[in-house]
Amino acid sequence: MSLKSLGAGRARMPLVVLVACALPLGGAISESPSAAANVKPRCISTPRAYRAAWDARQVRCVSPRLFGTTHARGSASPYPRGFWYAWAGSSTNLERFLELRRTYGDTPPKVGIGILSYVGYPGLSTWDTPTDLAVYTLPHGVRAQVPAFETWFRLLDEEFGSTGAYPLAAQTRLAYVYSRLGPRQDVVDAFQAVTGCRSTALLNGEDVSAKIGCNAAFLGALAAAGPSPYATGESKSCFRNFAARYKGPKTAAALRGVLYQCQDVGFLNTGVGLGYNTYANPFVCKSAREQSVLQKYTGREFILPNTAFDRLPSHVDIELELGKPSQRRFLNRGYC
Repeated sequence: MSLKSLGAGRARMPLVVLVACALPLGGAISESPSAAANVKPRCISTPRAYRAAWDARQVRCVSPRLFGTTHARGSASPYPRGFWYAWAGSSTNLERFLELRRTYGDTPPKVGIGILSYVGYPGLSTWDTPTDLAVYTLPHGVRAQVPAFETWFRLLDEEFGSTGAYPLAAQTRLAYVYSRLGPRQDVVDAFQAVTGCRSTALLNGEDVSAKIGCNAAFLGALAAAGPSPYATGESKSCFRNFAARYKGPKTAAALRGVLYQCQDVGFLNTGVGLGYNTYANPFVCKSAREQSVLQKYTGREFILPNTAFDRLPSHVDIELELGKPSQRRFLNRGYC
């Protein structure tokens, strides 16, 4: 997905079985025990019910009206307030998190770190920021959107008009590179192909720079856009800065750079609305090395307007236990 709140997301709706009840002569409705046992519980539809299922280690279907975002403990919104849009996991992600909780509840780091890995955090071998999972509903009329590259450029056109900062040829090139991955290539390789930044260095936690091969157009876009919303910046100002200040070639690398800087579209982002990580997928019983690229794709993710928690209709925060870095060998060795 993205760097997923470094300062600081899919629905399966099973059919409800309708039980036919016999009406005896006396008029009372009766139901056989076996028939009652076949009635499936309704899907979780409120943050409070999700928290109850989490506490009880239950695995249930989750309504597509619920979303989840991991964030730094104590945050007032899903993403730091400077961000225009927040990243969110879907209901199918929330279902998977309940599975992690049931399976590894006695080993809390596998749950907490597993969730962060599933939504796309890099650098988890040393991550030590207290982190929560917010589960929430959206205000009336607000809709989540699939964060494809095309979505971002449409949103920019709607917000700022036709600035000429994002030419169609560069957009096409960006989408083309990400859509032409070979059988052993992944989105980090695509990021390297577009920006020049070496994938091995990125995965080792090095910052983007000329030192790791990042090209001039990518770095020029970062400089023109100014501070990230994770620092002192703000998304809309960041995009405005890029449009006004960037004087280099308007290539796919420049476009990738402004999305990276202004909206947390990190090097693990797939550009198609699915999560990805190079760590072991918690639901595949193999080491990271033994898992295929396809197995490392995770759940559906969305973007939605970043809004203070107290302005959402309802939400709950679930504290994630992350343990110590020395307890995270499963990131590469596998969870089971």
